[in-house]
Amino acid sequence: MIRTLREWRRDASLSALVAGFLAVLISYAGPLVVVFQAANQAHLSTAQTSSWIWAISIGSGISGLLLSWRLRAPIITAWSTPGAALLVGMLPGIPLSEAVGAYLFSALLVTLIGMSGVFDRFIERIPKGIAAAMLAGILLHFGMQVFASIKVDPLLVLAMILTFLIVKRISPRYAIASVMAVGIAIAMVSGSTQLSQLRFAPVVPEFVMPAWSWHAVLSLGVPLALVTLTGQYVPGMAVLRASGFQVPASGIISLTGLASLLLAPFGAHGVNLAAITAAICTGKEAHEDAGRRYIAGIACGLIYIVIGIFGGTLALLFQALPAELIAALAGLALLGAITTGLVGVAEDDKHRDASVITFLVTASGMSFLGLGSAFWGLVIGGVAYYVLHRPWQLRGSRQSVMDRV
Repeated sequence: MIRTLREWRRDASLSALVAGFLAVLISYAGPLVVVFQAANQAHLSTAQTSSWIWAISIGSGISGLLLSWRLRAPIITAWSTPGAALLVGMLPGIPLSEAVGAYLFSALLVTLIGMSGVFDRFIERIPKGIAAAMLAGILLHFGMQVFASIKVDPLLVLAMILTFLIVKRISPRYAIASVMAVGIAIAMVSGSTQLSQLRFAPVVPEFVMPAWSWHAVLSLGVPLALVTLTGQYVPGMAVLRASGFQVPASGIISLTGLASLLLAPFGAHGVNLAAITAAICTGKEAHEDAGRRYIAGIACGLIYIVIGIFGGTLALLFQALPAELIAALAGLALLGAITTGLVGVAEDDKHRDASVITFLVTASGMSFLGLGSAFWGLVIGGVAYYVLHRPWQLRGSRQSVMDRV
């Protein structure tokens, strides 16, 4: 333990700590809104909602901290955002005890898939260009939001952009930290924050006895596992691989699935690998040395745990900041990850057409059959890859059709 602490102190850097903080900040200022919406639709009590936030925060914190330390990579875990979106429509029609039973089924299914190694074999088959295109497509909206926010609050956003450009030229490692400091300072001076409404108090987790229901399992449990695997783990692994972190998916899925299983009775609908916030911690903005970026994952995990103890009260702190500040901060922090994705698409010239199709589908934000654009980007891009770039073979023949033409 002493040796580990020495390594952490040696590898720690302000840029990595800021990256970890930003990942948490963006998680609570954005995706948590969907959780609140689902809780309100289901008429959950304040205690139940606080327990829910406690569970997903503690689960994300502990799993991310352990994985980052063990794999020496910035493994950012969070709650399932597409899963929470699914709950907005489904949770009001299902008793909470049956919903918890469905959470347990979903977590068990995800854990078994992780332990089987099937997901690792699936990820390894994805061409690098398509993985990079998925990354760029997921993050493109966040990059564009920086400039769309100028119309709403030009002083704040333009000051943040100018700060980014100047500090990026002088000292790139501290660019995002400087942008965050300037943004918060301007927001506080202009009075656009709502910090006076905060009250801090630790939460007492509320246990819900799970109940079995085929209706809940089929209508909620199975779709929850599906959207989590396709909407979180697939793009999350794409982010890690695009940044050069060749970590196994099986261990990540197994540990986060186990965390989901243990915390489901307290309201956690799912803890999983993050995608968007992970991109903040995997790039050069976190640290020039990729071997020291794992500190961002550890910092992120520790902050999640602190917030979890207060049951979401601190989460309201992040929501008290202006939406334009969060949008600009996220977009600028993800600029390097967007560049990595686009460069990956351009460099994979053998599969460029399929990669561009993947990028366009993913960036479109489409939703079909309850599944998001990241899933359909992978599916449609994969079809394009096999049609356009793989040799066609006749059954029983080793010679491709293209060779015979």
